[in-house]
Amino acid sequence: MANLNKVMLIGRLTRDPEARYTPSGTAVTEFGFAVNRYYTVNGERREDTCFLEITAWGRLGELSRNYLRKGRQAYIEGHLTYSEWQTQEGQKRSKIRVVADNIQFLDSGDRNASGPQRDSGYDDGPPAAEPPFNEGGDFPPAGRDTGGESEAPF
Repeated sequence: MANLNKVMLIGRLTRDPEARYTPSGTAVTEFGFAVNRYYTVNGERREDTCFLEITAWGRLGELSRNYLRKGRQAYIEGHLTYSEWQTQEGQKRSKIRVVADNIQFLDSGDRNASGPQRDSGYDDGPPAAEPPFNEGGDFPPAGRDTGGESEAPF
């Protein structure tokens, strides 16, 4: 029996990427992503938008943090993960998210867009308050629930 867990998306970021780091220094970057689907019903063109959470690990996460901004268009190739957790109030929560395996930046970005723009090159790494990026990386298994204080598992 064959299985396939592959996602290919072209859309736009709905918020700037936010990077965090594991205790060993591996980058974990998350951002919102919107993908539109167009279809016709009785001759009327309609649009459906799907909002997704994207997670990028390691160097891909660093590059996303450095070069992507809200509104930028990107191609994302990845796989789906499912995680469950319990809130501090005892409510069960779950989420399906896309873990990016490859990201291609499809536009150069708007210079007037919100958020800092970085012109060229890879920056000097994470801010001083965060541990240095460890490119050797210990990547967690897919769907890892990291727990935490918020409702989200990160």
